[in-house]
Amino acid sequence: MLSNEEKRILLDIAESAIDQALRGVTPRPPALAGLPPRLVQTGASFVTLTKNGRLRGCIGSLEPVRPLAEDTHQNALAAAFRDPRFPPLAAHEWPGTDVEVSVLSPPEPLPYASLDDLIRKLTPEMGLVLEHPRGRATYLPQVWEQIPDPELFLVSLAQKAGLDPSVYADPATRLYHYTVEKFTRRDLA
Repeated sequence: MLSNEEKRILLDIAESAIDQALRGVTPRPPALAGLPPRLVQTGASFVTLTKNGRLRGCIGSLEPVRPLAEDTHQNALAAAFRDPRFPPLAAHEWPGTDVEVSVLSPPEPLPYASLDDLIRKLTPEMGLVLEHPRGRATYLPQVWEQIPDPELFLVSLAQKAGLDPSVYADPATRLYHYTVEKFTRRDLA
């Protein structure tokens, strides 16, 4: 669990990166010296941007490969300017855009014997990664708020990966689950 101070620092890093880029300043990765140890350790994060309650960008890392502070910095920039579903964030959109940081636990395999068995194992606290030789996709646990039905959740995840829902019966399919610690400025008020 992250402390409120660590959460504030990650939000500051994400918001500062976006703000600098929008002002035409090259965003510098955060200086690791002086940061709390947890933020210097390798970690995986997602940064989600919403405007008026609607998704405006969401990019992240599933596996920890760099310090958590740097990962958050890079994913904030990617969510704002490189999410292929949206045009780059414009300066006039920035005021009122909400930033949410999700810190992921390491993904763990989710074995299952059948689709019914898989559906029984799913919980709304789970983020899910679908891997298949023809596609890969993930849904953060927050997606359960929009798709609370487990079967529809799985269908939508398969479609996001560019796959048919029958992929869950394919022995080449691998599923992994993870949890997140998510927070916004409102959570820390």
